[in-house]
Amino acid sequence: MSRLLCLIVLSLGLVQTAMADENSDRMSAYLTQKFGLATEKAQKISDAVQSAASKYSLPPALLLAIISIESRFKEKAKGANGATGLMQVVPGAHRGLLRNVKDLTEPTANIEVGSAILYGYMRSANGDLNAALKSYGGSKAYAQKVSLRVEDFVAVAPPQDAVPHPGAQGGMCEADRCATSDNWVNAFTVPAASAIGGSGVAATSN
Repeated sequence: MSRLLCLIVLSLGLVQTAMADENSDRMSAYLTQKFGLATEKAQKISDAVQSAASKYSLPPALLLAIISIESRFKEKAKGANGATGLMQVVPGAHRGLLRNVKDLTEPTANIEVGSAILYGYMRSANGDLNAALKSYGGSKAYAQKVSLRVEDFVAVAPPQDAVPHPGAQGGMCEADRCATSDNWVNAFTVPAASAIGGSGVAATSN
């Protein structure tokens, strides 16, 4: 019986991996077509979005919507208050999450940090996504803009199946960096609206 159970769990794991790869490929093709990204760059961003979405239980379409508004998928984008990269992370406001980050313009690192920041805001807002987006972007209008933009990406980045929150039994985070750890709660500060992670909107979006 236990061997059968192991086989079932293994099979489910392989199916989930295959689905994640398929979603990542679909996402990558869309980014190449819609935003003119090179195939390799689009694939790297897609893989990073899938990974961060799974780790922090965030919809992939939400992360793509934020990136499209913040930087139009330009990893070297710079905004006000030093906002940097795809998700326009403000280093001065989130030093605790940048201890091991050497290059914030690197897509995987930027998406990881940006997703951790958003996840932290959601925890502070007791799961209220609109409040979290308002904190991330500095205004209610920003939250509404992201919500509308999500619709553009849902078809190519469908919601992932529910996954354990990072830090839960069987979670995928590193022991010293689990989002459910108190370390995450204290790792970021809530700066003035003009210095929030989304402050690069005016400089980098349409």
